[in-house]
Amino acid sequence: MLDCVILRRMAVSYSQCVQSLKVSLTGSDRCRDNDMKRNCLVFASSTESNSNPVLQSKVDRLLDSVKWDNKGLAVAIAQNVDSGAILMQGFANRDALATTISSRKATFYSRSRSTLWTKGETSQNFINVQDIFLDCDRDSIIYLGKPDGPTCHTGSETCYYTSVLDALKDQPVQGNNLAMTTLYSLESTISQRKAASENGKPSWTKRLLLDSKLLCSKIREEADELCRTLEENEDNSRTASEMADVLYHAMVLLALKDVKAEEVLEVLRKRFSQSGIEEKRSRVSEN
Repeated sequence: MLDCVILRRMAVSYSQCVQSLKVSLTGSDRCRDNDMKRNCLVFASSTESNSNPVLQSKVDRLLDSVKWDNKGLAVAIAQNVDSGAILMQGFANRDALATTISSRKATFYSRSRSTLWTKGETSQNFINVQDIFLDCDRDSIIYLGKPDGPTCHTGSETCYYTSVLDALKDQPVQGNNLAMTTLYSLESTISQRKAASENGKPSWTKRLLLDSKLLCSKIREEADELCRTLEENEDNSRTASEMADVLYHAMVLLALKDVKAEEVLEVLRKRFSQSGIEEKRSRVSEN
């Protein structure tokens, strides 16, 4: 198995490790840090990887496996690890991918300037890479990471905010009109209901936002109905329906508390590497 490479002399913290980089090593190759009690893969500086021939060999084999085009490039897409939003698309060459592996910052190759560039080197809105994936043909790369701020140079969260269908309807392009998954479309709709002033009978969402007791009672009610689908062995479609109700009402509560779904998903992601028992124990120690 590959030894963990830790930059002791550079005081690189364990939290800076890139974890489970799926494109580079199989599960049997992963190393275990007994002190930290969790799996890690550490791709440190290029200097450090060069000093470790086993690590360097694995990185080289990975880079050799990519099907670079006749210009030595492959499409590189940055995706938000928590929201799933596609942040931007660029191109990477061998050096850009190697730099991303070592720095854990999304790095691309500029075709117009013929040079490497790291997203955020000017704006400081880096994309902190958590994982890297290659597609089945190994000619396309995904940098899965957490952005420090807006990705687009326009100040928008992502570069993808132009809806083709809206354009065909002659609707104006808006920077906050993002390509969102179902969960985030729901969050956006609830946010719009929260901001809207109701003229006449309020919508159900608005009623929940205005009455916290009603909202909490509905969450408890829907959670109980979800549990009953298991206890009473109801069909799967009923379970999916009740879970949708739980999610919807919980999302309304998040909106009322000004908590983003992305914050919740980030908490879940950070719990992946520890057991539920350890996580609960940490909550007790914090209190």
